[in-house]
Amino acid sequence: MKGWVTTGMKRVYITTIVTALLVVAAFSMVYSVWDGSARVDALKVGFIYENDESTPYTYNFMLAQEALEAQLPDRVRIYTHTNVPDDECEEPLHALVKDGCSIIFTNNYSAQIVEAARQYPNVQFCQTSYNAANHGDYPENYHTFNGAIYQARYVSGIAAGLKLRDMIDNRIIGADGALVGYVGAYPSVEVVSGYTAFLLGVRSVAPEATMRVRYTHAWSSYSREKACAKALIEEGCVVIGQHTDTIGPAMACEEAVASRPVIHVGYNQSMVDIAPSTSLVSTRVNWVPYVVGAVEALLEGREIEKSISGAVFGNDMCAGFDQGWVELTELNRQLAPYGTDEKLNKAVDALCKGTLEVFKGNYIGVDPDNSNDTVDLSQGYRENANSSWPTFHYLLQDVITVED
Repeated sequence: MKGWVTTGMKRVYITTIVTALLVVAAFSMVYSVWDGSARVDALKVGFIYENDESTPYTYNFMLAQEALEAQLPDRVRIYTHTNVPDDECEEPLHALVKDGCSIIFTNNYSAQIVEAARQYPNVQFCQTSYNAANHGDYPENYHTFNGAIYQARYVSGIAAGLKLRDMIDNRIIGADGALVGYVGAYPSVEVVSGYTAFLLGVRSVAPEATMRVRYTHAWSSYSREKACAKALIEEGCVVIGQHTDTIGPAMACEEAVASRPVIHVGYNQSMVDIAPSTSLVSTRVNWVPYVVGAVEALLEGREIEKSISGAVFGNDMCAGFDQGWVELTELNRQLAPYGTDEKLNKAVDALCKGTLEVFKGNYIGVDPDNSNDTVDLSQGYRENANSSWPTFHYLLQDVITVED
């Protein structure tokens, strides 16, 4: 009897093991089918970055990739190429297509993106507005997009102007010392449009202010940016703004503040952590609404431009504060005068409602390349009226000087 029980128990034990193994195997087969299905259904998305996360410009764009992965974790597979110069996009573009990417985003300024779109009509190519896709003969699978950054620059200018006003009222500087310096990459339209909007914001509070501009002739050069900022500070500029890719200008301000008053307004990311004594605020384009919206459109079989909130110009899109496409980083309240938050919020609200015109006032603008091309801002000038690519390319007489 004892032997029978032992044998039966062995049989039961063996049967139990076999059953368990079969269950595990069945579960594994089901999981494999499900997992394989998930991989098949996932959209392959490519990103090509001009630099890497060490530069504020690319770091800011990478935030959109992070948001995409966080919001659609099971529906996308991401492929990336970093540190790709503008004239070397061709190879990574081909590689991403070979990887099976259905949509590719890039923050490069390169005509090679358009050529790739012509070569691969079944892949969607989305480029930060190199040239607006509603101008010229561009393929249907080529898209451009950008935030109306002039709005954020204007509002950040108000913050700087309030600080200037405070320094003048407290006799830290004289009215004739209200000098604004600006470090720009190139004398391109987007840079000119940006620093003009910034100065107009400053002058809405401190009409004494004038601007001096220096170009680095490079989008990303820490040493050149820092050197230009340092030169402007030595000339007496007490506000330094920038349209370049590194923290060089912020560091120049932080190193100079011990001997003279100076504040910094940054671009693409908050710089308060690296320049706590001088960094007032920064502006940035929020790329998330477009990038996530474009991917969701493809997943749902819809057209990109019909699926995202913003101004649409053919295959080109733009939006400002109203759709969350541009932002200010957190204000450094250790530097900002009392009431700055309230005034900035009021300006943002007016821009969202369309009741505030940035490019308007008693100013004459002259095209630096053609003195016969002028604009009278008493009538106003509407930026981004027909494209995400800015068009204001005039130097304001008597208030902006380019030192190159």
